[in-house]
Amino acid sequence: MNDLNQAKQPKSILAGPYGHPFHPVMVTVPIGAWVASVVFDIIAFASSGDESVFSEGAYWLILIGIIGAVVAALFGLMDLLVIPRGTPAFRTGLTHMAANLTVVVLFIVNFAIRAGQGYEDASVVGFVISLIALALLGFSGWLGGKLAYHYGVRVASEETQREGFR
Repeated sequence: MNDLNQAKQPKSILAGPYGHPFHPVMVTVPIGAWVASVVFDIIAFASSGDESVFSEGAYWLILIGIIGAVVAALFGLMDLLVIPRGTPAFRTGLTHMAANLTVVVLFIVNFAIRAGQGYEDASVVGFVISLIALALLGFSGWLGGKLAYHYGVRVASEETQREGFR
């Protein structure tokens, strides 16, 4: 099996069937939760009344994102392990993984800061960390897109894709 075909095959059925990996679907949970937490922070800062409901919402959304990211990372690791070592695709995958792990660490720190100061109050430090982490997440998502759309990692072969255009 050549390197490209190897990178298209699932490591395990747990990673998702051929041509339909689970990792890209699972990343929507942490991304959505973390983006929503920033929206909640903005509402909390703009609120002239009781900000605690939005600050607390942001706090719990960050935790949901952390949990979702850990699960998504396990599936992403299965996809990374099918990419042959020493290839540009593998190096891109490692960079994608490192950026994502950095994002998770930033959100863990963010969560801890909010827990320490009382999550009922809007956190300027937490908000800034969220913005930095989301910027890094955007870069990492671009790398993930490069893996799928440029290198074809875990994407069905062109022969399989051609079936949809006959």
